[in-house]
Amino acid sequence: MQDTSASAPATPAGGAPQGAAGASAQPPVKPVIAPGAAKRANASVIGMIIALALSIGTFLPIVLMNPSPKSDGYRPDVNVSAIAGNAAGVAGFTPVAPLTGDTFRPNYARWESGTGSGVATWEVGYITPKESFIGLVQTRQSNPTWLVQQVKNAPVTGTRNAGGQDWELRDSGKGEKSMVLVHRGTTVILSGTAQLDEFSLLAAAVVKTLDSNPEATVSHSATPSP
Repeated sequence: MQDTSASAPATPAGGAPQGAAGASAQPPVKPVIAPGAAKRANASVIGMIIALALSIGTFLPIVLMNPSPKSDGYRPDVNVSAIAGNAAGVAGFTPVAPLTGDTFRPNYARWESGTGSGVATWEVGYITPKESFIGLVQTRQSNPTWLVQQVKNAPVTGTRNAGGQDWELRDSGKGEKSMVLVHRGTTVILSGTAQLDEFSLLAAAVVKTLDSNPEATVSHSATPSP
């Protein structure tokens, strides 16, 4: 009997028909960039590099002239005693320069002539051991209006003894507080956001210095605060 079934086409060992294998063997098509477009692209890249180099050259001197602060923070070299000595001639009293060692770091010390307020003052700013701030103001021309302005209208909330003297305590209840002392002819106000224990430490140093300085003659141009 004659076999009428058709024989299947031969398949290569890899399993794919010869036609498909031949098609996959063709090389991939590579995109071709026109010479003009390639030149423009290169010019753009070169321009960006030049612009970046110019920017770095412009800002680098500024960065070098303003180095980042050290980890312990910027500590200005303020000689409170020397500045107080220079101010004594115009102050009419010896400005207080409390000896605080390295515990309270002064960041400014100055004599203000009182052109705007009419009350000349000696002012020192201190960074406390806990990194808070207390400002010291001293004058021999205190008056009630000026005093209220200095303490930002905070009410009297009691007294606090420091250095053997009772300081008037004023607290607004908003974080900032003041301690006020009238002693040996001048009024001293400590104001800031520090804790009361730090206020007391600085206040005690202030009293010690006041007691060692000559007593000031009260100015007749203004009445000291009570």
